[in-house]
Amino acid sequence: MKNKIAVIGSGFGGLSAAIRLAAQGHEVDLFEKRDKLGGRAYTYEIDGFKFDGGPTVITAPWLFDEIWEAAGQRREDYVEFMRVDPFYRIFDHQKRCLDYNADHEFVLKQIAQFNPADQDGYNRFIDSTKAIFETAMPLISQPFLHATDMLKVAPDLIKLQSYRSVYGYVSQFIKDDFLRRCFTFHPLLIGGNPLSASSIYALIHYLEREWGIFYARGGTGAIVEAMGRLFEQTGGRIHLNSEVDEILIDERKLRATGVRLRNGSVFPADAVVSNADVAWTYLNLIPARYRRKNSDAWVKRKNYSMSLFVIYFGTKRQYRDQGLAHHNIIMSQEYKELLREIFANQELPDDFSLYLHMPTLTDPSMSPEGMETFYVLSPVPHLGANVDWTVQAKPYRDAIMNFLERNYLPDLQANIVAEHYIDPLHFQNTLNSYLGAFASVQPTLLQSAWFRPHNRSEDFDNLYLVGAGTHPGAGVPGVLASGQIAADLIGEAFATNMLGA
Repeated sequence: MKNKIAVIGSGFGGLSAAIRLAAQGHEVDLFEKRDKLGGRAYTYEIDGFKFDGGPTVITAPWLFDEIWEAAGQRREDYVEFMRVDPFYRIFDHQKRCLDYNADHEFVLKQIAQFNPADQDGYNRFIDSTKAIFETAMPLISQPFLHATDMLKVAPDLIKLQSYRSVYGYVSQFIKDDFLRRCFTFHPLLIGGNPLSASSIYALIHYLEREWGIFYARGGTGAIVEAMGRLFEQTGGRIHLNSEVDEILIDERKLRATGVRLRNGSVFPADAVVSNADVAWTYLNLIPARYRRKNSDAWVKRKNYSMSLFVIYFGTKRQYRDQGLAHHNIIMSQEYKELLREIFANQELPDDFSLYLHMPTLTDPSMSPEGMETFYVLSPVPHLGANVDWTVQAKPYRDAIMNFLERNYLPDLQANIVAEHYIDPLHFQNTLNSYLGAFASVQPTLLQSAWFRPHNRSEDFDNLYLVGAGTHPGAGVPGVLASGQIAADLIGEAFATNMLGA
C-alpha cells in the first residue's frame, strides 16, 4: 500500500520535495492556493508580456538536474538553461558601472577603473571564498535536526570567520566604498542584511564564478511549468485554487493526519510537507495548543527579512541603447545608511537601491516583437514598520519610475503598455508570508543551520517544512535543497517504519 503525502504550496521547495517523493513511489498530492504553480516564482502574463514574479537568478544548475535524475529523466529535455554574461551590471549613484562575471582578468580590469589597489585584495578575497564554499556548501544538504550537528561544524565555521558579517568580511580585502558594495549585496538576494548576514554567505561568489549564472528560456516560470509536468508524469496530483486552511493533528498521538482545505475538503495523509511560509505554517495552520516547541512566542521572536516593492512593466519601444544588461543593480549613494533604515523596520526610507531585470536582452520571447519586458525591485521594510501601503504604494511607485525615466529609461512612462506592482501586503495576503517578509527568517549566524527552523518539526514527527524560512535558507539553491532534505527524511522514516500508523 502506498503512503499518502500532502504537500502544501508549490514553490521550488514544495516542487522539489513533491517530485522526489513521487519518484520514491509515494502517493503525493500537491495543494496550491493560487491558480498556477510557483509560489514566489509565479508568472504574470499581461497583453503578451511575461513577467517572472520572483526569482530570476539561477545558480547551482546541478540541483535542478538532480531532481530530474531522481525521476529518471533529463532536465535538458524539459527546459533550457542559458548562460548570462555579465552576471550583473552594477551602477553607482553617478551611473558609473562595474560588470561582474567569471572572467577573473576581466573583473580585475573592471576593479582598476575604481581602485587599482583593490585588485590584490580581490584576489585574496576570491581565494578565501573557495574554503568557505568547500566547508559550507555540503551543509545545505544536511538536516541539522540536533544540536550536536551544529557542534560538529562549529570549529570550521569559527575558523572561516562566520561570526563576521558579509560586509565586514569583504572589507578586510576591499577598501573602495563602491567596490565593497559590489561584493556585498548578495545577502539581499536571500533576505539578509549585508551588515549582519554571516560571512558564510560569501560562498555565493565562488558558486557563481565556478558554475555561472543562468536564465531559463521562457523565464523562471518555464522551470516551474517543467517541474509541474515532471511531477504529474511521476504520478503526482496537482490541486490548484486549493488553499489549505488547517493541518489536522491527532491530539493523542501528536501527529499530523492530513489537511483541511478552505472549502472544507479533508485529505488524509501519512505525512505532511509544508512549503508555506514557516511562520505562517505554525501560527495559522496548527492550533497553538498542539505546539509545545514552536509556540507563537518562539515564532515571533525570530528576526525576519525585509520585504520588497516590485514593479513589472512592459514598454512598446526597446531600450537596447541605454547601457543596460540582463541583471542591473543600481546602488544608492548612502548604502549602509539605507540598509540600516530598511532593517530597522520603522519607516519607509526616502532613498532606494534597485534591481532592474531586463530579460528580453537574453530572451525576446518574454515580450511582443519589438517591445521590452522589465521588472524593478526595491527592498523595503516588512510590515512591522510604520508604513501604510494602501496610501504609500502609488507615490513609491511613482518615485521609482520617475527615477528610472530620468536616469536610465528615457520617456519611460509614455511608453509603458503593461504594468503591475506588488508590495509587502501582497507577500502577507497572497503569499501568506508573516509580516510580509519576502524571504522569511533572516540569514544571520544565529538563525542558520541548527538555529534555523528545522526541516522536520519538533512537535510532530511526520510534519516536514521546506522553503525559504527553513534550513538551509532562502534563494533557489537553498529551497531546492530543503525539498531534498525533507524527501530524504521521509524516505528514511518510512523505510524504518518510524512513520507507521
